[in-house]
Amino acid sequence: MNPLLAELAPPMRARLRPATGDGWVAPMLATLAADLPPGPQWLFEPKLDGVRCVAHVAEQGATLRTRNRNDITASYPEIAAALAGQARADVVIDGELVVLRDGRSSFEAMQERLHVRTPNAALLARVPVLFYAFDLLALDGTDLRGLPLLVRKALLRVAIRFRPPLRFTPHRLRGAQALLDAACARGEEGLIAKVADGRYHSRRSPEWLKVKCVRSEEFVIGGFTPPRGSREALGALLVGQWQDGALRYAGKVGTGFDTGTLRRLLVRLEALEAMRCPFTPVPGEPGVRWVRPRLVAQVGYGERTSRGILRHPRFLGLRTDKPATEVYPEVPFAPVQDRTSRGRDGWRSRGRARR
Repeated sequence: MNPLLAELAPPMRARLRPATGDGWVAPMLATLAADLPPGPQWLFEPKLDGVRCVAHVAEQGATLRTRNRNDITASYPEIAAALAGQARADVVIDGELVVLRDGRSSFEAMQERLHVRTPNAALLARVPVLFYAFDLLALDGTDLRGLPLLVRKALLRVAIRFRPPLRFTPHRLRGAQALLDAACARGEEGLIAKVADGRYHSRRSPEWLKVKCVRSEEFVIGGFTPPRGSREALGALLVGQWQDGALRYAGKVGTGFDTGTLRRLLVRLEALEAMRCPFTPVPGEPGVRWVRPRLVAQVGYGERTSRGILRHPRFLGLRTDKPATEVYPEVPFAPVQDRTSRGRDGWRSRGRARR
């Protein structure tokens, strides 16, 4: 047993299990929440706007995988090299790959690195990526997911040497509202609330909640319109989400693009062009070129109409870490205190989580 684990109290050691597999652990996913959860049992982290990454560091090197288990090690050689230099232990780490702009994580800035399989030295220097680690899932062949989150974080701090491009994700145990207000004022994504003594569940769970400053969701691209005026490549994207087995139309996204993004999108969309509209029902938009629903876009927006159509949508980037078949509307939890019937976390919700 690793010496760090041998120092744990007997009740904590009893929660340990042998790790299995090739270093892959399916990630725990947060549920969208309408408000900050009440109660003293939560810790709060910044909501980072990047790419989720499960990293396995072993004697032969480091392997980086997305939440869909896609191997992206070659795309982020600076992160793989930094992790491979950690000769202390065989570890599995959960974290986020991030590009900072003006001190904030920026998914838009991350786009330059997302689709490059083997980045050259110039791109590595121009768009440096950081790995923000926030959980330790396995250590020297031992599965740590049964331990409380704060214990896993304490082990993470000492199991890894944190120096650029590796960073430990900060967390707070109190002052959540002030923390959220400050994050929103800086134009950040929001906060992640986690049950401090919670175990790690490899699925979506209400024990991790995401509270956003700005509305944004993932949408499937089902078509695009031709450009008008001086616009190049394409005019707008037609997007939707899966509901009851059908792709429901959610509107057109015509802002948030630069010329380079438009050109790259057109190449990918033309390769997916189809004769039939993927939406149900068919939107009444003229001149649309339909595509097979394979690409996922991150879209920010002001609000939705009563028919589910986006108002003031803005393209934030393509997501390569999630299949289009898993894009559903996010229905936020609304945590409220319930003195008569509480769950283990001291709250219940007024909504249903997205599955």
